[in-house]
Amino acid sequence: MVPASVRGAAAWSWRLLIIAAGVAGFFWLLAQLKTIAVPVAIALLITILLRPLRLTLERWHVPRGLATALSILGLIAFVTGLIVIAGQSIVNGFQDLWDQAVAGFEEFLSWLSDGPLGLDTATLSDLGSQAQDMVADQSSSLITGALGAATTVGHVLVGIIIALFCTIFFLQDGRSIWTWVVNILPIAAREKVHQAGRRGMVTLSSYVRTQILVALVDALGIGIGSAFFVPALAIPIGILVFVGSFVPILGAIVTGAIACAVVLVAEGWVAAAIMLGIVLLVQQAESHILQPFLMGHAVSLHPVAVVLVVAAGSLAAGLIGALFAVPLAAVLNTVMQYLHGHDKFPELGTDDHLPLLRRRPSLADLPGTLLWPSRSGASQDDAGAAPTTPGDVPAAPADDAGPAGESRT
Repeated sequence: MVPASVRGAAAWSWRLLIIAAGVAGFFWLLAQLKTIAVPVAIALLITILLRPLRLTLERWHVPRGLATALSILGLIAFVTGLIVIAGQSIVNGFQDLWDQAVAGFEEFLSWLSDGPLGLDTATLSDLGSQAQDMVADQSSSLITGALGAATTVGHVLVGIIIALFCTIFFLQDGRSIWTWVVNILPIAAREKVHQAGRRGMVTLSSYVRTQILVALVDALGIGIGSAFFVPALAIPIGILVFVGSFVPILGAIVTGAIACAVVLVAEGWVAAAIMLGIVLLVQQAESHILQPFLMGHAVSLHPVAVVLVVAAGSLAAGLIGALFAVPLAAVLNTVMQYLHGHDKFPELGTDDHLPLLRRRPSLADLPGTLLWPSRSGASQDDAGAAPTTPGDVPAAPADDAGPAGESRT
């Protein structure tokens, strides 16, 4: 006789294996379609960011199409301005930084020759020759890498076009797209999925707004600190920190290390140590003040969960996985909790409904057929529930940019 515990464990095991296989297959498909999936995800985040601006323009009696165009053009102008400012700062300060780096390298070579290692000029020349020979031997690999980089640039351009195209339609006609997606599902699941999706979008909106605030605080703190040592490169460092902060944990570490390295090359060890202290102070303030009060409320994830999710995302999909791991986990957490009976946003209510597609009539709905429940002589038990009629379909609500339920106008 097989014990009940073993039978239960076996039943759980094969079900969990099937679920794991389904999840693995889904993420494998996303990896194969990453040129499409990543731009669509970026477009969704941009739509959430621009939606308040579009709604504000509409309240000022600007037509929706024009409001969408102005929102997107405003974002493009803002990003272009940041790139221009950063580019000018880099051009103005790069020559001084390069001269300081060359001087530092020459000082390092002098230390190798006069220091405890005692390497003579001939040994250093041999090391340089070996490095040149190594580069020459790897020329084919460098060419292959350059071709791969060209292909990557092509994918990036295609991704930018897809993201821009999707952003336009998400802003302009997001609710219709969401209605179409929900109506693909079985009728019994549509209302729950719609309500869960509204709450997931509220969570995603909170994450985006909070992450922008956290990134801005990091950029200001580290940028102002670097201005005391490399004023010509303070703006590019601040912009780099702002962009890198959207990757939780890893972004702050990498951008902070870059800021310290730039100061090290420009001003030496003492200034680099002070800059390291500034970076650690800003990051500790973020971790112990901003993250618990702002990000914890926005995503409702424990810091341990955030670390594990970021690590899993980076291992599975590199930088892209680390970027989208936390918002994906936050949305799934909200949606799954709602589907299991816990509503994180009860103030949203359930009055927002989507128009359901009409069900195609079956033989049981057609008069004169043997299966028609209202035929002559049919019993009450045969009739069953009355078929759905077009009049039972709820009226379509006002148009909206997506499933988030803050406003439907």
